[in-house]
Amino acid sequence: MFGPFERMLAARYLRARKGERFASIIAVFSLIGIALGVATLIVVSSVMSGFQQELVSRVLGVNGYITVSAAPGHSIENYQALAARIGKLADVVSAVPVLDGQALVSSKLGGAQGALVRGIDAADLARLGQFGLKIVAGSIKDFAGPDAIAVGLGLAQSDGLRIGERVTLISPQGAATVFGTVPRVQSYRVAAIFDAGLNDYNSGVVFLPMAAAQLFFQKPDAASAIEIRLTDPSLVGRVAAPLVALLHGLPVYARDWRHANDQIVGVLQVQKDTMVIVLGMIVLVAAFNVISSLIMLVKDKRADIAVLRTLGATSGAVLRIFLMCGAFIGVTGTALGTAIGLLVCHNIVAIQHWIEHLSGGKVFDASVFQLTELPAVIDWGDVARTVALGLGLSLAATLYPSWRAARTDPVEALRHE
Repeated sequence: MFGPFERMLAARYLRARKGERFASIIAVFSLIGIALGVATLIVVSSVMSGFQQELVSRVLGVNGYITVSAAPGHSIENYQALAARIGKLADVVSAVPVLDGQALVSSKLGGAQGALVRGIDAADLARLGQFGLKIVAGSIKDFAGPDAIAVGLGLAQSDGLRIGERVTLISPQGAATVFGTVPRVQSYRVAAIFDAGLNDYNSGVVFLPMAAAQLFFQKPDAASAIEIRLTDPSLVGRVAAPLVALLHGLPVYARDWRHANDQIVGVLQVQKDTMVIVLGMIVLVAAFNVISSLIMLVKDKRADIAVLRTLGATSGAVLRIFLMCGAFIGVTGTALGTAIGLLVCHNIVAIQHWIEHLSGGKVFDASVFQLTELPAVIDWGDVARTVALGLGLSLAATLYPSWRAARTDPVEALRHE
């Protein structure tokens, strides 16, 4: 398609000669602009994908991939047998019965605050360590008996709780007496402090042994939900059919993680799409710079174009020459930007530490984001779309200047020479 003569002229026009350096400098800046735009898009999309994956993995680490909940006004009876049957389904790693309820948590140093009280067996709580929940103080072995409790790191820090200290749970659903409803109040010993990786979870959830939770909420031998974890979160659709068949006729309903966290995931996706659109304007501006540089190049080469036409060069040959000039800028800038973006993504943590060393501050507040390092996950689909955007805009920018060069009238161009 492109002959050696056309390639030779395109390469010669891109090289700056004495008196023609201005147009070449603009072309260089256009190339740098495309490279920076592509690199920025790749880095931002990778960081946003990392945020989304990190948040989803942490939410799944504490909430399960599928939750089988009791219908309103009911409890799950014989939950151990049902959990065992669910655990035998294909792709199911674990089925953990839990008993959830709301209560006020009060301590000596801190005030009362609402929290989700979750009853769970000690073995199941220990198994959550495989999914991101870490015990930072105390031991699972001490999570036993009628007065043991495990609190989150955020709650322990805000209330100054340590292992062995007492906290009080107050349930709004109390016993009915002649004096009215009396809330249930029970004191518990802090046996363990956990870190779930999510600030809200660390501050608003406490664990009780299943038997203690059943006693506190007055629901003997009952659970409120069964949390199911799979070999892969994407397999929820495959497990749905056999699970629905297994639960048929029971007063329960199932909900997977995609519907339970659709607002969070949706907000992150909207933020990612918005950032891509905004930062894509950088590539668009660089594409306009390509148009400017090629228009100036065509203007400087009007005499050369006229001579080429009088020597027999076709308008198509002239068009291809300047198309190659613009394509070189676009392809080189996109390739350079892709390499820079991938290099930054692979070294994002080191770059973050370098910035923190220079500024003396922190990029993230761990108490808010629960992240001490920038997460970056390279989504090759996003990279491919970014490369296509850079190439498409830069190549489209070459069409008009090349078309104008091909329409140059040699008589008019040489008349003023």
